Amino acid sequence: MKNKIKTHRGAAKRFKKTGSGKLKRNKAGKRHLLTHQSRKQKRNLSGSTLVFKGEAKGLLRALPYI
Repeated sequence: MKNKIKTHRGAAKRFKKTGSGKLKRNKAGKRHLLTHQSRKQKRNLSGSTLVFKGEAKGLLRALPYI
């Protein structure tokens, strides 16, 4: 019998899978030191975006059951 693959728990908390199988992530840069950023910058950092195809390939290996 083969062993089960472990999910990388840090990655599991940061990424979600979309219906089409792509990975979704939150944008960086919205935690602290926000006073020097313009409203437009902060607004563009809100919400989520998709992970690039090349990076997603390795991430999917770390997230086998997601």
